[in-house]
Amino acid sequence: MEPSSNRVARVGIAQINAYVGDVAGNAARVLKAARSAHEQGADILVTPELVLTGYPPEDLLLRPHFVDSQEAALDQLRRDAAGLAGLHLVVGHVLAEGENLYNAATVLCEGRVVGVYRKRELPNYSVFDEQRYFIAADDALVFEVKGVRFGVNICEDIWFEGAPRAAAQAGAQVLLVPNASPYNTGKQDERLRVARRCVQDTGCAVIYANMVGGQDELVFDGASFALDAQGQSAARLPDYTEGVNVVEVDAAGAVRPISAHADVKPYCLEEQVWNALVLGVRDYLGKNGFPGAIIGLSGGIDSAVVLAVAVDALGAENVRTVMMPSRYTADISQTDATDMAQRLGVQHDDIAIAPAFEAFESMLAPQFAGLPIDATEENIQARVRGTLLMALSNKTGRLVLTTGNKSELTTGYCTLYGDMAGGFAVIKDVPKTLVYRLAEWRNRETEVIPRRILTRPPSAELRPDQTDQDSLPPYDILDGIMERYMERNESAAEIVAAGFPQPAVEQIVRLIRINEYKRRQAPPGPRITPRAFGRDWRYPVTNGFRETV
Repeated sequence: MEPSSNRVARVGIAQINAYVGDVAGNAARVLKAARSAHEQGADILVTPELVLTGYPPEDLLLRPHFVDSQEAALDQLRRDAAGLAGLHLVVGHVLAEGENLYNAATVLCEGRVVGVYRKRELPNYSVFDEQRYFIAADDALVFEVKGVRFGVNICEDIWFEGAPRAAAQAGAQVLLVPNASPYNTGKQDERLRVARRCVQDTGCAVIYANMVGGQDELVFDGASFALDAQGQSAARLPDYTEGVNVVEVDAAGAVRPISAHADVKPYCLEEQVWNALVLGVRDYLGKNGFPGAIIGLSGGIDSAVVLAVAVDALGAENVRTVMMPSRYTADISQTDATDMAQRLGVQHDDIAIAPAFEAFESMLAPQFAGLPIDATEENIQARVRGTLLMALSNKTGRLVLTTGNKSELTTGYCTLYGDMAGGFAVIKDVPKTLVYRLAEWRNRETEVIPRRILTRPPSAELRPDQTDQDSLPPYDILDGIMERYMERNESAAEIVAAGFPQPAVEQIVRLIRINEYKRRQAPPGPRITPRAFGRDWRYPVTNGFRETV
């Protein structure tokens, strides 16, 4: 359906990588996007939710000077954008009214304030805790541009009926929706379902502008889109990419893309996750000022995937790997680690841990006399490695990237102050089975991960002939139990009823419970699944609850 010629407006959708707390920098990013939109003939530019503060600003919102600074930045932006004739700039920010704070969006045009919208639905679940800071409102904002009436809703608002209906009842024909919606698997499809339901309920077209970038554990994937008044997808923006794309919309809710990259295809799951990890690493190190990364390379699948992600994120020149063989390290592990480092062109060193381990054995011999060898000796080896990596980090300023996956973190198959020592845990929310899928995906064009690394049985190599499955169920079973119990909140009995072996279910449920103290001390890492350890998972360490089948 072609839009009518006399009632057509052009709307720019800005995917901006906002940096939490960098108010001046964020304002500059918005102004740059506004100028780009204006050059493309846009009448409106929609920026992400809380774009001036970055999302989530968390307890920075409790500092009055921070709130004041972003309000001053908004006023300066109003003046700076005044010369962009005819452009209506929708800017996400914090609005202070007395003691109350609002998650707001202000519409600016030619140096004046057209209107202010205050968010109605404040999410307070999963990674969100907006009710800690903000007050909900129930007003509507509708403004007209070139004969088309636009309403503003913010993110969570369209997940419920109230705010969209209020906008439609106030005359809106198109909903502009600024968002800070973080990525997790399945989230892109979920957003589309919610937006289509909103279209069905209101009859309004929806233009959805999402943030892009990494912020601590969260990764914002962009993937903004526009739906016409029939709920059909009319435009989709690239994942994980900053930029401004323009669509045309008319008063009947017909939408068509104008920009060259305003209608792209979604990525497959592996590509989505890979790009989320890459962006998470790049922004965590970049925004925090680390000059590069250090990785303990073992010759196994987990460190191999972390290395490939780090190189894609930072460039080979900014990544250093260290192989730290023990008396139990297989020769092929050393060969494969060296091979992969050479394939990716990173600096690679070998530091044998045997002298340090033997020194610890000698020092502790009187205290350990008469006691059998057990996990203590395994953990000492892991902690020697952690000490070496942290020493190199201190000397170079580079951040240690840990290599443990979600399956290991779930079961405690990791060592405090050993392989858990570091600054950013790249795959802490990636189950082991998905780690293998990511490796295969990364190898699809160029084999950067040696094939043998993908086919060897995984092993910590801390005792003779050790494999992970000596201690744990097969990873397909472990990951299935973990997903159902930890991510879906299914009971142990329900998981057994679904066909999983009862001994394995009881083992995993017990390991999840007793290893909470370890997870509390793990470094942050990118959130990939619908429920990650950290912001999502808030279980008590001291916990007397025991679940039985």
